[in-house]
Amino acid sequence: MVSSLEPRVPEGIDITHPSIARVYDYLLDGKDNFAVDRAVADKLMASHLEPKRLALANRDFLVRAVRFVAEQGVAQFLDLGSGLPTSPSVHEVARDVVPGARVVYVDHDPVVIAHNRALLATGDGLVTVRADLRDPQAVLGSEIVKDCLDFAQPVAILLLSILHFIGDEEDPEGIVARYRDALAPGSFLVLSTGTSQGADPGMVSGTRDAYQDYSTPFRLRSHAEVLRLFDGFELADPGVVLMQDWRPGKTTDRVPLKATNLSGAGVKR
Repeated sequence: MVSSLEPRVPEGIDITHPSIARVYDYLLDGKDNFAVDRAVADKLMASHLEPKRLALANRDFLVRAVRFVAEQGVAQFLDLGSGLPTSPSVHEVARDVVPGARVVYVDHDPVVIAHNRALLATGDGLVTVRADLRDPQAVLGSEIVKDCLDFAQPVAILLLSILHFIGDEEDPEGIVARYRDALAPGSFLVLSTGTSQGADPGMVSGTRDAYQDYSTPFRLRSHAEVLRLFDGFELADPGVVLMQDWRPGKTTDRVPLKATNLSGAGVKR
């Protein structure tokens, strides 16, 4: 039975299995999560991984990276694995630089889709699509996506804190390459993903256990592996670096994280 304290469960939602988006929502003090999601988050926090600081650092990176890309004149964004709405959102940041910037939010979680359609995709040039980012053909072939974005012009692909939930057997390099091949010159790839670089083995093990309890893959990658994801892109300075070291702003938390993401942005020439 669902507790009276739980949010209303939309029809067709499986609350016996955690959602990465809802775990992230809980870590950012959101309300769109269920007991199963909180159990994963609590186990992550028990591992002393500092998941809340990590979630906040990833959100801060999103803001810095989207602003940087918009300042290069890019006015179209494809946010893959967008997660539940938080502020500032991708379109809020982009439109602060390029008024009228167009954004497509993509996620496969029906709770995410319902909330994004209600709260984010409420104006011209803002849409939400339910699709699995691991199927580039379905995403890029969506009529909704094609109606919103002109792939003859530069588009920024955002893959933020999501690729570590894609196992090697699913060919993450191939997935990224298929999106890259659809992009016009001047387009950007922006990504952040969990790294084994400098991570404490005990915390890595605890994090993997927290997700594997629910059959959720978790794959940290090395610097060399993340660099390969940028094949076909020219990296912007400072290259692929720890997330908090990528063009830090005045408000960026510079206290070292016990575990972090590698992040970068690259342009297709």
